[in-house]
Amino acid sequence: MVTSVTKICSSLFRFREPFLQYCSIRIISSIPTLEESVRAAVEAKKYQQIPDLLIASKESCQNPNPFSFLSTFPQHLRIKIIDEILQSFIPVRPRYRCHVAYSFLLSYTLQSPDPFPLALAIIQRTLRSGCIPVPQTQLFLSNAWLHRQHQSQSVSNLLLEMQSIGYNPDTGTCNYLISSLCAVDRLTDAVNVLNGMSGVGCVPNLESYSAVIGAMCAVRRTTGAAEKMKEMVEKIGLTPRQETVVKVVAAMRRNKDIRRAVDLIEFLQKAGFPVGFESYELGVEGCLECGEFILAGKVVMRMTERGFIPYIRARQKVFEGLVSVGEQELASAVRQKFVELKS
Repeated sequence: MVTSVTKICSSLFRFREPFLQYCSIRIISSIPTLEESVRAAVEAKKYQQIPDLLIASKESCQNPNPFSFLSTFPQHLRIKIIDEILQSFIPVRPRYRCHVAYSFLLSYTLQSPDPFPLALAIIQRTLRSGCIPVPQTQLFLSNAWLHRQHQSQSVSNLLLEMQSIGYNPDTGTCNYLISSLCAVDRLTDAVNVLNGMSGVGCVPNLESYSAVIGAMCAVRRTTGAAEKMKEMVEKIGLTPRQETVVKVVAAMRRNKDIRRAVDLIEFLQKAGFPVGFESYELGVEGCLECGEFILAGKVVMRMTERGFIPYIRARQKVFEGLVSVGEQELASAVRQKFVELKS
């Protein structure tokens, strides 16, 4: 009798494990995936649930994209749904709650066959919410933009396509496009966007010019950098940032194009825009490296008029250089300036 009970218990125990595994599988399979949850929210038009679904899910950093199901819808309906999602996110607080949702929407759209103009609308809403698209967005955006450009579509036409879905291009969206193109070394295309901004009602700002000028300096395209800086001052009336001026002068110094650097400093000075100490110092050092002692002396005189004094080593080299080329009068004037400023 005892043996029979033992056998029965043993059989039940062996049956228990696969039964529990079966139950676990059934329970797990009944839990909707993230994509299914997002789809249910979309179909119920409960769009404001989407950010919390994405934040709470451990699947959010895995493939597939939770918005992949949108590919099963006709294009006009897909655009309508994404627009409704974007509009529903506007009142959500804190605004960063929507960051993950924006990222997935943008990733899905940029990797679709026809990403524009919807991708630009998502970027605009992302930026206006105070969020920044994830870094890989710049590569996807640039590739998609260049693909459309190769189809002979102008910058203005591409940007104005946003109006067909109820949006308008703005400076922030253009700036992000410019910085994305600069990030993948498509400088000419970035300049084209900058030049085309005014044609779609967007006024370039410091961010627009700083991105392009900085990228030009990185590849030593100093002529173009100087032209853009003069353009932003004369045509747009912007005051260039000191760090941007420093970048241009430093790039010109590396190119041994020091006369152009000095001309740029003089242009900004005459236009009434302040030039900082670092730009002057780079100009002086560049002149000394090129053996332009007279030019170095003139830059030093301009520096002292603003209350700046070069570093002691540069002061000594300027004075000695002027004497060596027979410019005793300028050398004396420079030394007198140093004395007056109690150097």
